[in-house]
Amino acid sequence: MLKKIGILYHPMNQSAGKLAEKLQKALTGKGISVWLCSSWDGESARMKTDGTELILSIGGDGTILRAAQAVIPGKTPITGINLGNLGFMTELSLTETEDELNHILAGGGWIDERSLLEAAVSTAESSPRKTFYALNDVVIARGPVARVIYVTAGIDGELLTTYKADGVIVATATGSTGYALAAGGPILPPHSKDFLILPIVPLLNAKYCVVLPSDSKVQLSVQTVHPATLSIDGHTNLPLNSGAVISIRRSRHKIRFLRIHPQSSFYSTLEKRLKGKQ
Repeated sequence: MLKKIGILYHPMNQSAGKLAEKLQKALTGKGISVWLCSSWDGESARMKTDGTELILSIGGDGTILRAAQAVIPGKTPITGINLGNLGFMTELSLTETEDELNHILAGGGWIDERSLLEAAVSTAESSPRKTFYALNDVVIARGPVARVIYVTAGIDGELLTTYKADGVIVATATGSTGYALAAGGPILPPHSKDFLILPIVPLLNAKYCVVLPSDSKVQLSVQTVHPATLSIDGHTNLPLNSGAVISIRRSRHKIRFLRIHPQSSFYSTLEKRLKGKQ
């Protein structure tokens, strides 16, 4: 039996908050120590994860991404309860929650490990370099001024190209069904260690995606008159000035999901999930 469980919920979804309180009451009644936290309060959640054996994420894939940021670089597994539209990373529907949670508490389920990207950011304004981790993607994009930016991409020390575009996406296999897919990228098998690099609305560049082996090292150099933006999983955002360099590679850390459904279910539900159906 698990001894300590954390519950992260989407604060703008009333159903998520009510379910979080209901689960807290039920789990506490079983003698389990339970903490609750808004998924938008990442620092508070991060401080509570020590000793936590499972995190229940209540919301959609966005809530899962925030839960992952709270866990990194720890190994606490996450189980997502889907109250959103898409649910590529969530595991349980609302109707499944009660029965399957009892199964999890009894020791059921299996661990699904997913790759992370590690992005080290160097700018003239920051020293030392700042490091971020992404379960989905690292995105360099134009800022509030609607002008293209120039991003020079190198792979393993060799020049790939200089993109003149709205931005560049570097995505994991997990993130290949998100922003990268909308930008024209392929879908990678979720357990692939490979990752993607592709431009966003390129001007006079070929709009192709490159699939990179897991040991590749990517360097992106930004040249822009107006500030650009670095986005990590769509939640951590910071401005980038011209001259910023972002070095990206596959991290040695991983995110662990505690699953109940069979491993083969990704392909059998792919079309439904892309259409927002459960």
